[in-house]
Parts: sequence; structure tokens; C-alpha cells
Amino acid sequence: MSITTGDSVTLEYTGKLDDGTVFDTSKESVAEDAGLADAQPDREYTPLTVEVGGGQVIEGMEEGLVGLEAGETETLTIPPEKAYGEPSEENIEEFDTDELSEMLGGQLPEEGAYLEAQDGSQGEIIHVDEDVVRVDFNPQLAGETLTFEVEIIEVN
Repeated sequence: MSITTGDSVTLEYTGKLDDGTVFDTSKESVAEDAGLADAQPDREYTPLTVEVGGGQVIEGMEEGLVGLEAGETETLTIPPEKAYGEPSEENIEEFDTDELSEMLGGQLPEEGAYLEAQDGSQGEIIHVDEDVVRVDFNPQLAGETLTFEVEIIEVN
């Protein structure tokens, strides 16, 4: 049975960047080899179950799953526009240094550190001076072409 929109699909996956760097996987052994398991020690590596068309994964992944069948293995190459988009200046926000320092309990923000906004999005501090802190809220994988090796376990 081929996957169609609305199906529930369980799959194993490994996501890589163009240079071969593994950035995410459902397989613990791959995570350990790539050094991801150390960065996320509490994460459970298990197959992912998604509803195709439900918006639970990036657009290119959903499109790539359609037509595959249980037991099938496929490599999906997903351009930025079907993944996390291109980086945008609109996603870089400026904050008053003193106000942000107050919100951080009196700490001075440091370049390279990450902040979590009220909506849960994460941003990297990219500039700090006496007056202004600039925080980049672009998705970490914005601008990247992503390659996913997927193995379809089950289709319902």
C-alpha cells in the first residue's frame, strides 16, 4: 500500500547536511557515532510516527513520503524552500542591552549564547554592545539543503 496524504507513517530516519554531517536521527547507534547522543543524553531514539499532510514534519519530507511503501528505503533531498527556508533579516531582532540584561537576572548577554523567546523559538545572540543586543531567530537549518535517509516501517 503506497503512502498517501492522511496516512499515519512510522519511519526510521537520518538527516544529513551537504557535507555529510548528521544533524538528526531516530537511530541511537547513528546518534552515538555522530556525537549527537552526548549532546542530548535524555533523548530516546525511536522510530518517528507522523500523519502525512498533518504539518508535523517539513514540507519536503511529507512530499517525499507520498508514494513510498512499508519496507521501502529512500533518500530524500530537500531544498531550503521545502525545509526551513532561507535566512532572513526579518528574523533578527534587536533588544536594548540593559533591558535584556535585566530579563536575564542581571547577566550581560554573550555572543554565541542562545535565548528562548516567549513563543518557544530559540535565537542565537550574534552581537552585543553597550546599547544593543542582536538575536538571530532564523531556524538553525535555514538555507541548508537537507538529505534524509528514510526507512518506512509501517503505514496505517
